[in-house]
Amino acid sequence: MSTTVSGKSGTWRNWAGNVTARPVREVTPASVEELSAAVRKAADEGLRVKAVGTGHSFTAAAATDGVLIRPQLLTGIRGIDREAGTVTVEAGTPLKRLNVALAREGLSLTNMGDIMEQTVSGATSTGTHGTGRDSASIAAQIKGLELVTADGSVLTCSEKENPEVFAAARIGIGALGVVTAITFSVEPVFLLTAREEPMSFDKVTADFDELFAENEHFEFYWFPHTGNCNTKRNNRSAGPERPVGQLSGWIEDEFLSNGVFQVANLLGRAVPATIPTLARISSRALSARTYTDIPYKVFTSPRRVRFVEMEYAVPRETLVETLRELKSMVERSPLRVSFPVEVRTAPADDITLSTASGRDSAYIAVHMFRGTPYQAYFTAAERIFTAHAGRPHWGKVHTRDAEYFSGVYPRFGEFTALRDRLDPERRFGNDYLRRVLGS
Repeated sequence: MSTTVSGKSGTWRNWAGNVTARPVREVTPASVEELSAAVRKAADEGLRVKAVGTGHSFTAAAATDGVLIRPQLLTGIRGIDREAGTVTVEAGTPLKRLNVALAREGLSLTNMGDIMEQTVSGATSTGTHGTGRDSASIAAQIKGLELVTADGSVLTCSEKENPEVFAAARIGIGALGVVTAITFSVEPVFLLTAREEPMSFDKVTADFDELFAENEHFEFYWFPHTGNCNTKRNNRSAGPERPVGQLSGWIEDEFLSNGVFQVANLLGRAVPATIPTLARISSRALSARTYTDIPYKVFTSPRRVRFVEMEYAVPRETLVETLRELKSMVERSPLRVSFPVEVRTAPADDITLSTASGRDSAYIAVHMFRGTPYQAYFTAAERIFTAHAGRPHWGKVHTRDAEYFSGVYPRFGEFTALRDRLDPERRFGNDYLRRVLGS
């Protein structure tokens, strides 16, 4: 999975290729001091500043016409505190490197998303999450943050130090400053047993409350145009370790989930009428399997097929109703959808603009293969999600604005007031933030 690229022309593109920007210049600071200086220099020139990770957001959250900060030199572990159960990492560290380094030290995050290409600050700032009955998003595992604010000063925050900044900056969408280091809560490495198996849409939705309650991490994929789902249950295990075999892992994860899936999507894009048939084949291609491994090898998987995505969090108790509405909408429409719909959950957390802020949540993610028109599908899906007071993922496609968010986030005003205090001149502003937070 390649990261973002900058051509000689100075054009920046995100991973999905649906967002481009032309910054005045790019800066790759090698220290927090250099980053502070870059922010102060931009202020002197009246330029705006944005930090960008690997460009995995589908929104223009990191786009800027000013100074683009690249954090690839701000990487690595600053320190591990085994007694406190924490690790402090530089903001530009890719999740993949963090996971491997922690495993080497016999440690792990409690929960994580399903890809690990992103930087730790990019992933947390947009609210990236996996699925969990009791354990929440990556940002909810943060114990402390360091960020460079609009005047170039370095602010540290935690539950005890600058707690109002801590409440907001864990998922700050880049609006409050440039995150330079994050302290995560970690625990001794453990084993997870993953049980993947096909299940009908009707059975998953009928038994959802039970499946959710009985498993630490439950998720499923529904294949549009079919009544088929793939379910995944991850639970802690006493072992022994039984990883996926190399050959079967290659067949399932590389050949079927990436290679054949890519070909099927290319065919579907060229001849949309073939999509329902391809969906039936795809939904049956993956067989049931059980394996046991350390967390990051179970939670994450490679995603090489490029797509565009919209994801909304709805109150958990409305999930089944919302999903059934989505299914009947697809069935009634002329839409042809070749990508499965992903469903995950998260417990309520206390982060101001977290999609799970103050409410137990379920996530419904809709995808379209890159290069396929997605607007009609996403617009129809978004109409359903917003009717259930849905909250869109900050890094995925949506059309909501500040007025909408002030209605679905009880603490929205708390965040915007803090932004007024920390960044009155909107040094870290851009068009996306103006839309979602107001001017």
